[in-house]
Amino acid sequence: MTGAGGAGPSSRRAVVTGIGVVAPSGIGAEAHWKCVLAGQHRIGRITLFDPSRYPATLAGEVADFDALQHAENRLVVQTDRWTHLGLAATRLALADAGLPEVADDPYGYAVTLASSSGGNLFGQRELQRLWRGPGRTVGAYQSIAWFYAASVGQLSIRHQFKGPCGVLAAESAGGLDSLAHAVRLVRRGTPVVLAGATECPLSPYALTCQLRSGLLSTCADPERAYRPFDVAASGYVPAEGGAVFVVEEWEHARARGVTGYAEVAGWGASHDARHTDGSAGGDVGQYARAMGLALERAGVEPSAVDVVVPDALGVPRHDRSEAEALRRVFGPQPPPVTTQKALTGRAHQGGAALDVATALLAMRYGVLPPSAGPDRPAPGCDLDFVRESGPRRVATALVCARGFDGFNSAVLLRRTAG
Repeated sequence: MTGAGGAGPSSRRAVVTGIGVVAPSGIGAEAHWKCVLAGQHRIGRITLFDPSRYPATLAGEVADFDALQHAENRLVVQTDRWTHLGLAATRLALADAGLPEVADDPYGYAVTLASSSGGNLFGQRELQRLWRGPGRTVGAYQSIAWFYAASVGQLSIRHQFKGPCGVLAAESAGGLDSLAHAVRLVRRGTPVVLAGATECPLSPYALTCQLRSGLLSTCADPERAYRPFDVAASGYVPAEGGAVFVVEEWEHARARGVTGYAEVAGWGASHDARHTDGSAGGDVGQYARAMGLALERAGVEPSAVDVVVPDALGVPRHDRSEAEALRRVFGPQPPPVTTQKALTGRAHQGGAALDVATALLAMRYGVLPPSAGPDRPAPGCDLDFVRESGPRRVATALVCARGFDGFNSAVLLRRTAG
């Protein structure tokens, strides 16, 4: 099989040509970029439900989000807020890429998003109606609105993207795995693929599940609750939102006169392959292996990486193991490191996608946003954290993520020529 310009499958390049952000940092890529450059904290008390009975009361929510601005009422009432965020992010990504909302070539467009928890708010409401209401029934759309693949299905239908579609479930790691899968689809002949993730793990049931892990911060101070790599790290703060990307075959984009933000040049994934031990911080070797695979497949030496965007869980043992994995790959002095999760919270799959958006924008503008901490690095977490924003050469970026129960992923982004 050959693609545009006669390129064979293995030589097809995949570039990100559109970014759609809907996150606590703002709606739209530019709003997100301004937030992270300014270091604005967007974590606050949960408003989607009353959290007063729970030990954790904070989250990163998407402020002033009106689903009806991005989808018709019929679709909004049939779907969960997590899908509403995905619908909005997709519209923004397609507009940024200069592509139509309805595919001109349906089988040339695909959707491959990641999802962890599905439609929490919709499911919570329907289950409460089942057990508390006199009718003991649920609505007709419960069967599809909560399903973790619902967003992929609704986006495929709404935009008439009929190419190979799928959903990846690997907690935060899946937000990067979706980009790797998009590249595979491009190499197999699909010119345009939607990738990334949005999440909304904010309901009583979802919060209870996260509390059970023992990794959630119960600090009540929004500016101190989530402190990755810091001596005061006490766990993560959940968040909703994320980012959706248009991943496009290079020649297809060039034919439209589009250069794109960056090429998805390499990726790696591994698994700890052992029972998760609550006292351990993950397998350092397997995490480092995922990073090394991303570099190897991109043909990039560790010394050529300009910035690393880490998983930054905010749990001391996990932060230490992540810092050690970086040292195994890069040596005693890893490249500059920046993370903004302390500003927005951790949106699971959507958070990893949001990290990719940050890296892509850093490449576009030639600026590294300052890392949101740590103020005092914890022992073993002494990395080269970006302290001030300013002009920087950002030609390559490594984005890393780990999912609960042993998933490890990394993606190497390489800036495309202007």
